[in-house]
Amino acid sequence: MKEPSHEAALAAHGFDAFETGLLPVLRQFLLCHETPESQAWQRAYMVAAERWGEAIGLPAAQALMKLLRAVLDCRDGRFTFIDPFDLELRGTVTADEAALLQMLHHMRRDQTPGAREAVAEVTGGKMDPHVIRAGLAFAHRFSAGQAAARPEAPRLRVVA
Repeated sequence: MKEPSHEAALAAHGFDAFETGLLPVLRQFLLCHETPESQAWQRAYMVAAERWGEAIGLPAAQALMKLLRAVLDCRDGRFTFIDPFDLELRGTVTADEAALLQMLHHMRRDQTPGAREAVAEVTGGKMDPHVIRAGLAFAHRFSAGQAAARPEAPRLRVVA
């Protein structure tokens, strides 16, 4: 789970509100990976839907889960994270969590050099095509400037 010596303040990384909002979803997915019987994946989807609405939150959680699956496969399941229920450490991130969010940060802004460095950090020096593909798919669907605001609920109208 977490390695206290590698924690850093979340605010120090300069992530936008959307990227910061991904952190609790990410942690729920990681908790489910570590403890499958917790079924924390359900909470991950609920958190995403509550934060961004179902139209954006559920696809964002699904895309994040695909990316995380590729990362965990590349790293043999090793990924340090902070327990999503630890309120004292809510505003901090592990080096692994920060690296993954940094990768998405650069990919969402089409900043290729920064994205390459971040991919190398996330994958341990390997340019894993599955991680890159999943990260770019996420970035394409949720590029910077989109999905940060809560969408208005769809309205139905009767047309005569």
